[in-house]
Amino acid sequence: MFNFHNRRLFLYSQFTDMRKNFDSLAALVENQIKLDPTSGDAFIFINKRKNRLKILIWEDSGYWLLSKRLEVGTFSFQENPEHPSFLLSNVQFQMLLDGIVLLKSKQLKRYKKIS
Repeated sequence: MFNFHNRRLFLYSQFTDMRKNFDSLAALVENQIKLDPTSGDAFIFINKRKNRLKILIWEDSGYWLLSKRLEVGTFSFQENPEHPSFLLSNVQFQMLLDGIVLLKSKQLKRYKKIS
């Protein structure tokens, strides 16, 4: 699997047409999320049926576009027109992929050393 541990993960909060390619997803990141698509961050998009997911990532020489289609079930995702995207932790990202409902789960406070 692709390494996501050193990247910020942004989930786009609107349903996305999965026919979009590298350039149209990068434009969506720039114009809607207001972030730089070449930052190295991972941008996650989900379709309206919630059974497909795409991730756009920039590396030194170009874009990666990863996609996943679920054969059964859906991703736990609710559209939020008020915020264009939100930051996911690696744990939340794994929960999204594993089909765990993010809105109903709560992570308890943990100590985190600030560098």
